[in-house]
Amino acid sequence: MLHGFQFRKSSFSNAECECVEIATNVPGIVAIRDSKITDGPIIRLCPAPWDTFRAALVMGALDR
Repeated sequence: MLHGFQFRKSSFSNAECECVEIATNVPGIVAIRDSKITDGPIIRLCPAPWDTFRAALVMGALDR
């Protein structure tokens, strides 16, 4: 397991659900986890797929 991630909670998270934290402090890795399960699994991505995902969210491409 990689250590040293400094997670921050998404500004869109709330206490009841959809609690997401990300860490971008490790070069070449974006780490994502559920803030309610801090010792649970961590998704690790290269920055490019994360940037693509974020852009899709901003453009509304993933809206239902």
